[in-house]
Amino acid sequence: MKTLIFGLILLAANIAAFGQSAAAVDEVYLARDDGSGKAGEAVSTFFTTDIPIYCVVQLDTAEPVTVKMNFVAVAVPGVKPETKVVTTSYTTKQGQSRVNFTGKPYDKWNAGKYKVEVFVEGKFAKDVVFEIRPSSGSPDGAASFQSGTRPPAGPRPKTAVRPKRN
Repeated sequence: MKTLIFGLILLAANIAAFGQSAAAVDEVYLARDDGSGKAGEAVSTFFTTDIPIYCVVQLDTAEPVTVKMNFVAVAVPGVKPETKVVTTSYTTKQGQSRVNFTGKPYDKWNAGKYKVEVFVEGKFAKDVVFEIRPSSGSPDGAASFQSGTRPPAGPRPKTAVRPKRN
């Protein structure tokens, strides 16, 4: 009799576990600010002055889950590869199926290749690789910067003639 009851309990636990589906990620995209403090259109390239960068995670469920985002430096000069720049998590509430993460540096982003890794309930879900480029006129682009100062147009001034010494 004990074996039958134990077997029924195991069967009920398996059915309950099987009926629970793990939350999945429908979509992950990155965006610039739309000018009103919200995520704009999806983009894959940013500039060092794009602050903040939004990571939008669309879930396939409106059930409460914990979503974690790692903002990782992949190939950034002066930064050890795979360094986590920003790590944050959020637990959704009943009825929420979208999470908006933001990341911002103290000053400007360092130009280079990055990725965001998204985890749901501690399990890897998706990652998105992207690039941050130097913005026009920023010190980050100094290697290709040319001075805007040019000599005035027109004939060159004549050099003074020195008297010859004998």
